[in-house]
Amino acid sequence: MIKAIKFEKPWDVACVEKEMPVPKKGEALIRVRSAGICGSDIGAYRGTNPLVSYPRVIGHEIAGEIISISEDNRGQLKPGDHVIVDPYLYCGHCYPCSIGRTNCCTDLKVLGVHAEGGMAEYFVHPENMLVRLPDDMPWDLAPIAEPLTIALHGIHRGGLKAGEYTAIIGAGPIGMLAAMTALAYGAEPIMIDLVEERLLQAKQLGVRYTIDLRKENAEEKVREYTGGNMAHLVMECSGANAAVRSTLDLVCNAGRITLTGWPKNETPLPTDVITKKEVDIRGARTSANEFEEAIRLIHSGQVDARQILTKTVSLDEAADTIRDIEKNPGNYMKVNVMI
Repeated sequence: MIKAIKFEKPWDVACVEKEMPVPKKGEALIRVRSAGICGSDIGAYRGTNPLVSYPRVIGHEIAGEIISISEDNRGQLKPGDHVIVDPYLYCGHCYPCSIGRTNCCTDLKVLGVHAEGGMAEYFVHPENMLVRLPDDMPWDLAPIAEPLTIALHGIHRGGLKAGEYTAIIGAGPIGMLAAMTALAYGAEPIMIDLVEERLLQAKQLGVRYTIDLRKENAEEKVREYTGGNMAHLVMECSGANAAVRSTLDLVCNAGRITLTGWPKNETPLPTDVITKKEVDIRGARTSANEFEEAIRLIHSGQVDARQILTKTVSLDEAADTIRDIEKNPGNYMKVNVMI
């Protein structure tokens, strides 16, 4: 028997015992060494994520060591290798998959949401969805590569270039990682949020420009920071309807918007502004083929992932930690479980 973190139903999380998983053909057995607690896990705990089915072992930010794998696997991986799990299971034959946009698969299944997650001592996963980690990559940082892929996907979808301004709405883990990546690639992030502590943390990460929505007018401040040009790219990472609407006020003419946050309700948008500014608006869902880049950025120190790691906890402490994050979200940026 092994230990795992399971949601029996909303508001019911526990460290439970379950059978040792047995890999099928094409799957590898992984000894999990670390797993991240994601904001989406807190939504699943609350029962506010309509995609989650229960009961469910959670966990989609998973790093570990290969115990067994077939010799002819595509990545030429072997037992003992350190890997991170790509948690977005795709069908491989629908139209999006056929053009390499596997994150848009019409039958996409996400670990810990539609399929059993990996916040457990051992886990099985398709061999072709494992990405090698450097042997000296710290286990406590490795899971942060997964949320970094989401930030990277928004940046890639928005075509951010060196020298450009990007207004990032939402100073949570994705927004912070997007800001650090923008800095690493020579762009100028403008961090926008309602929480002063988060904005102070962004400044400590090297972000020169921040906007506190409780005290400042975002449109005026972006105009000031950009010399009147407005932002070349606006990245919406909060999922708040008002924030989605504000992207059109913050973006420059001929600029781009990427929508990474997931609003719970529909957002009315003034399409005349979209036409007038000729804005490119793109969705940015999860990630596709960005794990190697994320690992490289963290391993090289170009993205200092440790700066957003609030704490690490044991598997036995994970259930109580999830409860506390739900009650006191402002006390946490990123928490990883060491297994």
